[in-house]
Amino acid sequence: MTGTADRVLVLGGGLAGVACARRLAEEDVAVTLVDRNDYHQFQPLLYQVASSQLPAVDVARPHRAIFREHDAVEVVTADVAEARLAERGLVLADGRTLSGSHVVVAAGARPNFFGIPGAAEHAFPLYSVADAERLRLHLQDLLRSPDEPGALDVVVVGGGPTGVETAGALAELMGVWDETGRVVRPGRITLVDRGDALLGEFSPKAHEYAARKLTEAGAEVRLGTGVAAVRPDRVELDDGGGIPARTVVWGGGELASSVARSAGPSPGRGGRLDVRADLGVDGYPGAYAVGDAANIPSGSGGGTWPQLGSVAQQSGKWAAENILRDLKGEPARPFRYKDKGIMAMIGRNAAVAEVGKRHHQVEGPVAFAAWLGVHMMLMSGVHSKTDAFVTWAWDYFDRDRTATIEASSAPQRIAWGDDEADRPHISLD
Repeated sequence: MTGTADRVLVLGGGLAGVACARRLAEEDVAVTLVDRNDYHQFQPLLYQVASSQLPAVDVARPHRAIFREHDAVEVVTADVAEARLAERGLVLADGRTLSGSHVVVAAGARPNFFGIPGAAEHAFPLYSVADAERLRLHLQDLLRSPDEPGALDVVVVGGGPTGVETAGALAELMGVWDETGRVVRPGRITLVDRGDALLGEFSPKAHEYAARKLTEAGAEVRLGTGVAAVRPDRVELDDGGGIPARTVVWGGGELASSVARSAGPSPGRGGRLDVRADLGVDGYPGAYAVGDAANIPSGSGGGTWPQLGSVAQQSGKWAAENILRDLKGEPARPFRYKDKGIMAMIGRNAAVAEVGKRHHQVEGPVAFAAWLGVHMMLMSGVHSKTDAFVTWAWDYFDRDRTATIEASSAPQRIAWGDDEADRPHISLD
């Protein structure tokens, strides 16, 4: 067991965990960051990996590269069998036990299939780089027999940002395959959601914009109906209907990781850990939960902040600040989120964003600029060369889609200029 003197355990190497570890390392506080993967994955761009617009390695940054200049951070690549918040410790799958003066749970989330028969077995979630790569390879495998009727049809479940962005990207991909003669008939993309609007957290104007742009891209939108079951070759709907499809992309919700749900406290909504305003877990001194592993109070009528990348990153850094205060004997401060708005990329030349305190809506290139700005800030926490990301993104948004969307295994790269030795080890097992 490691010593506990001023050593912080951070469980999870996503946006929240990395932000927390970096801030502590800046003050030379010893940190042990534990993650099952040896890389950080940038989830907002997973849909582009799935639709062959980016290679998986471009959205996965090795932890050792992120913390190369931070000697205070020890990275442990291992599965965690159990988190023990009462002891501020972690039990690894290989039997090792780690402990610290503080522990931060930033273990992220996994897909929530809501007990729908066949969903876990047959649907493709989009919550990790491995998920995105599996979907990309699956679609390429189907492309080998494109003449078979319906072989390329896809059902996307969920009308939130993940579902809308994925449906838009796949509709464009099918259009390119059709224009370039790769297929006799492009796959039909159908988005299904039991709600009455796309992008539910956005304004009614954004709902209409998203539906219009998806339809223009060739996708079909079916609202007001949910999924009753997922079969290998079709989706059964709760209105008695069905949609033949060999590919089902799941964007229908998320659940906190199992290790967070079994860490000691009774889990709250979504299996997440309920935290105080200062991000601490009530009844567990020295324990914090951030990002998608936590229900973070928003201070408005008992609500919580949504599971967004910007919330994850800011909460991770704020937890670090409160740990630094604790080490100095100072009181913790309640989390204050700087709301940068909400946004979604519906397709090339089609984006919608609601920015500012009043969430003023913008569309098209202006919305894309907002999308780019927020993603650049998120990316800067794990990559120093964000100018390469900016160049790639504007090129993606402006250029003709047939020149940039790839149907091969070599999509356009972001010119990070990384050392080959820093390539992540992505396993699909």
